[in-house]
Amino acid sequence: MELKISSRSQDGVAVVTVGGEIDLYTAPQLRNELVDSLEDGARRLVIDMSRTEFCDSTGISVLLSAMKRSRDKGGDLELVAPKPAVMKVLEVTGLHEVFTIHADLDASPMTAGTGGTE
Repeated sequence: MELKISSRSQDGVAVVTVGGEIDLYTAPQLRNELVDSLEDGARRLVIDMSRTEFCDSTGISVLLSAMKRSRDKGGDLELVAPKPAVMKVLEVTGLHEVFTIHADLDASPMTAGTGGTE
């Protein structure tokens, strides 16, 4: 299955929508998109995973690396609406405690416009 990625940026926040499967073969495409967003001035990355069917350890590694890069710039990386299969990987690895996870884009401070908490 191919990976479909779209992104939009505003005021230092990039919202990246990911569809399909993130695995050994597609993870480099996601990494490039996230690095490009940070190089283009985004500090905060909001990853919409509502259309992501699967994410393996390679994809998790890409997300962790992007989170570190974002935090180095004074920002963060947040996950939005991971499907049950992806959420299970995050829970088994304990990374659900590391990432900020929102139920949907409306709950994200950027899209809600509050700049506050969930």
